[in-house]
Amino acid sequence: MRSLERRGEFRNKMIQRKKIRLGWRSVVSFRKSACNFAILLALSSSVASAGHPASQRAAIDRNGVLNTREGLTLKFIADEGSVKIVTLERGATPVVRYSVHVETDLKINQAQQILERYSVSARNSPSGVEIVSALPPQPPHGAQFSVHFEITVPTNYNLDVNTEVGDIETTDIGGTASLVTQGGNIRTMRIGRNGMQNAALDRPVAKLVTEGGHIQFGDVLGGVSAFTAGGHIIAGFISGEANLHTGGGHIRAAGIGGRADLATEGGNISVGKAAKFVVVKTGGGQIDFGEVDGSVHAQTGGGGIRVMYVAGPMEVESSGGSICLTRVASSVNAATGDGTITAWISPEAQHSGAVHLAGASQLSSGSGDIVVFLPRNLAANIEAVVETGGEKRIESDPALAMQFNNSGHGVVKGWLSLNGGGAPLRLKTTAGRIKLQFIDSETGLRDSLIREQRQRLENASAVTTTTSTITTTNTVTATSDAPPLESNWVSRIELALLGGVREDSDAFQRRLTYKPYPAYPASARKGGVEGRVRLQVRLTQDGRVQVEKVVEGSEPSLVDAAIAGIKLWHGRPAYMNDKKVDVISTVTVWFHLRR
Repeated sequence: MRSLERRGEFRNKMIQRKKIRLGWRSVVSFRKSACNFAILLALSSSVASAGHPASQRAAIDRNGVLNTREGLTLKFIADEGSVKIVTLERGATPVVRYSVHVETDLKINQAQQILERYSVSARNSPSGVEIVSALPPQPPHGAQFSVHFEITVPTNYNLDVNTEVGDIETTDIGGTASLVTQGGNIRTMRIGRNGMQNAALDRPVAKLVTEGGHIQFGDVLGGVSAFTAGGHIIAGFISGEANLHTGGGHIRAAGIGGRADLATEGGNISVGKAAKFVVVKTGGGQIDFGEVDGSVHAQTGGGGIRVMYVAGPMEVESSGGSICLTRVASSVNAATGDGTITAWISPEAQHSGAVHLAGASQLSSGSGDIVVFLPRNLAANIEAVVETGGEKRIESDPALAMQFNNSGHGVVKGWLSLNGGGAPLRLKTTAGRIKLQFIDSETGLRDSLIREQRQRLENASAVTTTTSTITTTNTVTATSDAPPLESNWVSRIELALLGGVREDSDAFQRRLTYKPYPAYPASARKGGVEGRVRLQVRLTQDGRVQVEKVVEGSEPSLVDAAIAGIKLWHGRPAYMNDKKVDVISTVTVWFHLRR
């Protein structure tokens, strides 16, 4: 909704600026250069009232036809107007046919004089056909106009379209397309034809720019450059390079054959397939990848990252979201501030029977868990570090036979040389858990996640303006202060591997029905000891609150008091998909003396 509102505000400002303050300034320089030899076509021109007489609207229609030939370019410039471009049937005589309908809210007696001064100049040029339109200069204050063009061009014609205010829409285009509007949407079907990829290596086949609207296009036989200040970008398969940037909307592409650079200030990004190096960045949205034959660099300011398969090296980073990698075939570096990292390590098999990572790899999380599934024939040196919590925070399959070194300050390190060793795989979390197990011990979860990701990417063409919301159709009655949990890929992973679903502290507090504040220990009070204690807790299906680990707290008396007090708490059981589930969260207890 924010991007739509932004586009509407932008369009209103453009209309007011162009119609009132600047007096509908036309493209004078272009018209002067062409006026000596331009052919003004007004083969059909009429002024009539439009609609009910009380509406006081008048309209004018103009049209014309120019002969041309295949492979040339339509150059179109308008100070206002929506444009719809269609192509002739194959084999038809190559012509450019245009019609324009202009309406105004002026009274009939004023409208006739004003509309007769509406300018449409169409002419042949060495490069093709040029059409320039301009509303009358200095119309009455507050006058409103509506302009709509329909243009027919040969099948393999190139398009160079620029309108200051209005939408642009085209059918399949066999040539190149440069479509620019300062305030409308751009919607086009297929662009380009076979052979254009090699002929336009140094420039994109399609250039699409709008200052506020959405951009949607089908398959492109070549490269694409698309920019919108705030709308969505929805693309089919791009056979060449792709540069897709938006100020805040979503970006979705069915596939990209060349290098890709995708960026949004806050929306989601999803790519079904990619053949080469892909760079994606969002200020806070979700990132989804299907199959990538090249390498990936992905960064989000807060959303989750889901990657189905990447053949080459992969770097993914989230400030706080979870990361799910269902097949890691090469080296990987993944980092998140607070989310869970789940990865299936699955390099290509070697002749020796063992599999190796292509290079050093690392998975790190601030307070989240790290869960890694390994093939039994992986040759790697594995190192796992948990900075707080002790040896129990690292779990591994008994067959891995990890060795441990506990420093005594809460930091625990585990390591092993698997199948003779190989490229290092480092796992590190500050306050979470690390779990290592073999791939064949948990196949159902991975298969379900892959199916879900494929379905999600297949449906990516459906644009929505909101992110996932809390499910409210659950048949289990829940109070407004304890909503049912949303069933998504993160919650299902957490439930399968942790036995519960994570929830932020504020939402968790709303589930509690009895939560007396922990008592200040007398010895600490007497000694002037103050401090903060953070605990990871679990709300069980029967409403009890259990303390799982100490996340922060250096004073033993305060930690013991916080644990004893929280064990007295009770809460409403949580539901997901009509079933009770455990909820995992963190609780902070402050101990302050009154001064």
